[in-house]
Amino acid sequence: MIEALDKAAILAEALPYIREFSGATVVIKFGGNAIHDAKGQDTAIDLFAEDVVLMRLVGMNPVVVHGGGPQISALMDRFGKKPEFVDGLRVTDAETMEIVRMALLGQVNRELVSAINRHGPFAVGVSGEDAGLLTVQTRDPRLGFVGDVTAVRPDVIHDLTRNECIPVVATLGVDDSGQVHNVNADAVAAAIAEALGAEKLVYLTNVPGIYRDFSDKTSLISEIDAAGLDALVQSGAVSEGMIPKIRSCIDAVAGGVRRAHILDGRLPHALLLEFFTRSGVGTMVMP
Repeated sequence: MIEALDKAAILAEALPYIREFSGATVVIKFGGNAIHDAKGQDTAIDLFAEDVVLMRLVGMNPVVVHGGGPQISALMDRFGKKPEFVDGLRVTDAETMEIVRMALLGQVNRELVSAINRHGPFAVGVSGEDAGLLTVQTRDPRLGFVGDVTAVRPDVIHDLTRNECIPVVATLGVDDSGQVHNVNADAVAAAIAEALGAEKLVYLTNVPGIYRDFSDKTSLISEIDAAGLDALVQSGAVSEGMIPKIRSCIDAVAGGVRRAHILDGRLPHALLLEFFTRSGVGTMVMP
């Protein structure tokens, strides 16, 4: 009986949030590290899929954007190709580009689509190549086929969400000549969120959120505005690996996204805890 009452209380607590977010578009970046570092990768993906389907069933429009860095590196290793990085970005020559496509489209995208569709027939796999969803330009000749997003076609996503589908976007883009590029998934998620006018942008990664001092686990930041977050980066307090996500959060809220969040994707039901409870989890970034 106590367990049943607890469940009823949780549902009652969630009701105002369900009402608030009904009809809202939410872009969720599910990082390759969140998948790779979770205890029991299949379980982590399945719990994520449950959350996303529940969001869809209560009237929200979730859009999933996924990375796949660890999976790309593992596949390169199988092919005997050593990864190279410049300023933290993967050098992507023609051979590596084919491996990237295999990992993102043939492995990660398919796993996420399959996991979501086990709980409801909603997920549709999409690449940034499809219907010109993502137009890019080459970032740096030293990196090869690595692109920065220059344009997003939001109608491609809107057509899917209007039909109650959950788009699952692999982060590949095409330049004006038709050449496919590898694109940073954090930047893609922010660009899509801006183009859609999303209510929220959520990064699921392998850390609990943003810390004022990473060595002090009590210094986790629950809420911060974009200016405060920028000052934190300038102070050098933020680890180098978090800077792309933080910059994407700042850009997104500056571009009209109401809230950005960094959550621990290894935490079971992290999305439900953030969206449908009073306390929330992780770090929320406001304009």
